[in-house]
Amino acid sequence: MEAIAPAKSLVEKTYDALLDAICAGEFRPGERLGQDEVAERLNVSRQPVNSAIAMLKAQRFVIDTGRRGVIVAPVDRQLFESIYQVRSAIEPLAVELATPRISPEAIKRGREIVARGTRLMQSNDPSGVLQADIDFHTLIYELSGNAIIVDTMRLNWQHLRRSMGEVLRFPGMTFQVWKEHRAIFNAMVSGDAADAAAKMRSHITEAPRRVVREA
Repeated sequence: MEAIAPAKSLVEKTYDALLDAICAGEFRPGERLGQDEVAERLNVSRQPVNSAIAMLKAQRFVIDTGRRGVIVAPVDRQLFESIYQVRSAIEPLAVELATPRISPEAIKRGREIVARGTRLMQSNDPSGVLQADIDFHTLIYELSGNAIIVDTMRLNWQHLRRSMGEVLRFPGMTFQVWKEHRAIFNAMVSGDAADAAAKMRSHITEAPRRVVREA
């Protein structure tokens, strides 16, 4: 029997909603985050908004500019590149470990995620596509059976999320990402760990290059 996870507080829910909006590009770098407007949009009081913004400020997602108020921080290119350097080392290993461990239940779950991501891409839902992208990679981390991989990615989850959102915002990128996800997962289902790892390595190393080309 598993322990029941405690319900999230209103501050945590507000933080999650703001972080999702920043990562999905609903709030762009340099855009002002007015507490009153955010509170009205989320249908909450100013208190949880102020607390959530303080958390985002501590993690460098927003900046207090003084007279202009709080704005969304620009993407830290050095951090972005560092995240993808780590991902290019970890994720091919994760998928190589995950492939022989894949179960019928995991295959069903993976196919659902790929189908959901493709469907949301076609309906132009940036936040939903981003969440499906995260769900796909999280499934692989968990299937790897390596707790260090899971913990390493979880520790940097917020910035990992934004780096994924940065990749997905470019025209045509979402289609390519989900095409590659499908190919990676098909290799896993066929039991070819080496092919799945090679496809994952290409998927991760190409993403920042595409961003540089498109920027």
